[in-house]
Amino acid sequence: MTTRLILIVLTLGLAWPATAETRPNILVILADDLGFADVGCFGGEIETPNLDKLAQGGLRFTQFYNTAKCESTRVSLMTGLYANQAGNASLSRGVTIANVLQDAGYFTAMVGKWHLNDEPTDHGFMRYFGHLSGATNFFKGDNTFRLNGQPWSDFGENFYNTTANADFAIRFIDEAKTTGKPMFMYMAFNAPHYPLQCSKEDFAKYQDTYTVGWDAIRAKRIEKQKKLKLFADAPPMPADRPEHVKPWNTLAADEKDWEARRMAVFAAMVDRLDTEIGRVIDRLREQGMLDNTLVLFMSDNGACPFDRTRGKELEPWNPDSHWCYSTGWAHVGNTPFRLYKQNQHEGGITSPTIAHWPNGLTAKPGSITHQPAHLIDVMATAIDLGKATYPATNAKGQVQPMQGLSLTPILQGQERKPHEALYFQFAENRAVRAGDMKLVSFRGGPWELYDLSTDRTELKNLAADRPEAVVQLSAKWMHWAEHVNLMPRQTRQPVKDAAQKPNF
Repeated sequence: MTTRLILIVLTLGLAWPATAETRPNILVILADDLGFADVGCFGGEIETPNLDKLAQGGLRFTQFYNTAKCESTRVSLMTGLYANQAGNASLSRGVTIANVLQDAGYFTAMVGKWHLNDEPTDHGFMRYFGHLSGATNFFKGDNTFRLNGQPWSDFGENFYNTTANADFAIRFIDEAKTTGKPMFMYMAFNAPHYPLQCSKEDFAKYQDTYTVGWDAIRAKRIEKQKKLKLFADAPPMPADRPEHVKPWNTLAADEKDWEARRMAVFAAMVDRLDTEIGRVIDRLREQGMLDNTLVLFMSDNGACPFDRTRGKELEPWNPDSHWCYSTGWAHVGNTPFRLYKQNQHEGGITSPTIAHWPNGLTAKPGSITHQPAHLIDVMATAIDLGKATYPATNAKGQVQPMQGLSLTPILQGQERKPHEALYFQFAENRAVRAGDMKLVSFRGGPWELYDLSTDRTELKNLAADRPEAVVQLSAKWMHWAEHVNLMPRQTRQPVKDAAQKPNF
């Protein structure tokens, strides 16, 4: 190498490895409040061609679990620990994937919603654009936006948060390419979390789609899931429309119009999300990076049942609008499962998850896996593929033992040794799954027991028939809550005797 060439390399900050880099790039894409069936390749009618293409060339998971809540999912995803175990939003008892992979020589970047303490640049990310808040106005943003640790407020009249996230992701991909390092990128979209806001053009695409109502749309999703063989040859019996959701045909005409319009906005946001993901995938392809990039797409929780609409009279392309959709559409979003965001029933904790990696995925392209997995497995997978080391300490003391297992065997089409058990908790909602048996409590009410091998939609409660399993699994949950998740006593009290009535 000539002296002049050495100087050029040093000036540009380019890596000069002794051997070609073979470790994969890793792109984790997290949607916000997206239901299991809201994506086309999981049964939805919303147009998501880019995600569908990733699924066609990759692998879909039907039993990939989250924590049923925005913040705790982000904690577990980033640390490979259960949320309270990691110190919740402080991350005080954990480290992030970005910390670990940066130490292993990766270029690390993030765009989107952080929703934890400090800033991403304090936790291993070399580049960051997005908002620190738990939700933001899609047209106006908020005062928590940051670019690489500095306040950012360049909100022009054409600003739209989902698009801006893709813009900066593309910018960071280009920067990563120049370093010669493998890249870890975390794209945490705020879409389709409320406020439901979209362009007039995107809305027009779906303005008539939902006038048939939630009962008809849900039935269509169930039929599509069967055609996709999403649950193999034995699709689960779908949960009935719950009592707290009115039959569509009982709504007044003005109610139907309002419900159809706000679901159209949600669909438009998912459509736009897919479009922007497509732009990012295209840039990876243009940079020659896509073939060796593991793309993991998932949602942070099930569909959200909480209607917090303000400014109903404003159109959803008005920056001052703040629409939400209703429990009826959330029930559709989580087809065929029960319940929603925050609940630890399958509707709250099941992510529509896709893995795509042309160079490394040896499972049959377009295949579907029913092996249980959890977002705590992403850290273990990153360490495995990135040839990284999970540390024993962080700046605040000792790090808790990693809970996840690498997804690599599943990506290779093999049967992975499963978790001995998976645990769940948000507020008084709690669950434990060991093998195919799942114990779950709704808002601290009596334990319910289900055999997920035959009853994935949790319709036949076996608690009265198998009291010994209830005792065994509840003891496991209590032990985990105290000794692994490090929950204070007041948050791990025994369940109540009286059932809690849903009041969404």
